[in-house]
Amino acid sequence: IVALPDAQRTGKASEKRIVASGLNDPTSLVFYRGALYVGEASQVTRFIFDAQWNVTAKQIIVPNLPTGGNHVTRTVLVGPDGNLYVSIGSTCNVCNESDAKRATVQVYQLDGSNERLYTKGLRNAVGMAINPWNQQIWVTNNGRDLLGDDTPPETIYALKDGGDAGWPRCHAGSLIDPDYGHAGDCKDILQPQVKMQAHSAPLGLAFYNGSQFPARYHGVFIAFHGSWNRSVPTGYKVVFVPLNDHGEVSG
Repeated sequence: IVALPDAQRTGKASEKRIVASGLNDPTSLVFYRGALYVGEASQVTRFIFDAQWNVTAKQIIVPNLPTGGNHVTRTVLVGPDGNLYVSIGSTCNVCNESDAKRATVQVYQLDGSNERLYTKGLRNAVGMAINPWNQQIWVTNNGRDLLGDDTPPETIYALKDGGDAGWPRCHAGSLIDPDYGHAGDCKDILQPQVKMQAHSAPLGLAFYNGSQFPARYHGVFIAFHGSWNRSVPTGYKVVFVPLNDHGEVSG
């Protein structure tokens, strides 16, 4: 983990400082109440730093996360309820998982206790952020491959306690999977907030509702990894989706 201090507030980093090393494939981090929570491939670790960014305490609070497979990122977020949310992607493009933690977002107390399933059926929810208008947790989700250039759409969901986004049976709220789905499998499925071009691979997302920029930029910005499973490449960009005063999609 690298810190980029801007001691003189010039808008440029004054140095590059390694503050933690020897981690197991860290892919996300979040600060909360003086602690840094880091999502690693197999665990979530909490760090405490002193004023000089030296580690004064390190604790693995969520051990034994499932590893391997196609999707190895572990995104962490402290929700508006003060609980810790962890996204765990699927092992595969499309399959029935043997481990119930795969293709889900799990929730824990901040000390890692009381683990439980929060939302399932999310093939690979890489980005997680809190919608500041309504305090929902939104996630980007990477849809399955090998169904042609334009199917299924990439999606953004608002997580729901006990919700099911449908993977591998149903995609994007309405598309029954030709390999694993059956009639009726999209009934009562969590519906996406946003649908986007297939195979764009949405990753990070960031909400904005401040006053530094004009109000027309109130909404959510989405960073796309870009496609591989498409005859004409797409993605490789940042996209803005405007939201209304209730934090809902307005255009």
